[in-house]
Amino acid sequence: QVQLVESGGGLVQAGGSLRLSCAASGRTLSSNAMAWFRQPPGKGREFVAAISWSGARTYYADSVKGRFTISRDNAKNTVYLQMNSLTPEDTAVYYCAADETNTWRGRIDSWGQGTRVTVSS
Repeated sequence: QVQLVESGGGLVQAGGSLRLSCAASGRTLSSNAMAWFRQPPGKGREFVAAISWSGARTYYADSVKGRFTISRDNAKNTVYLQMNSLTPEDTAVYYCAADETNTWRGRIDSWGQGTRVTVSS
């Protein structure tokens, strides 16, 4: 099983930006679609964005479309989430996830431990 480690979370003011990273170890991720989820305080985990194995296809939740960008560097075995124009509603623990397949199917086989993002108003 792959180990996923997120980083880049922190405290930011509304309107600011953060870039999250998800580094993998244990196996290459070049054959897996990858995704970001988040869990706001007191709420359930929700889908944020996903990317196919090659990076050719990306998918976004409506709430982040146009503000967040998912990307990947297979040579570095790393996936990124660039978050711009952040609002307090983006406050959550953000999780990286690996799909079983190379295109996004929502069939998660590995989760990271999460990184906290707090957006102040």
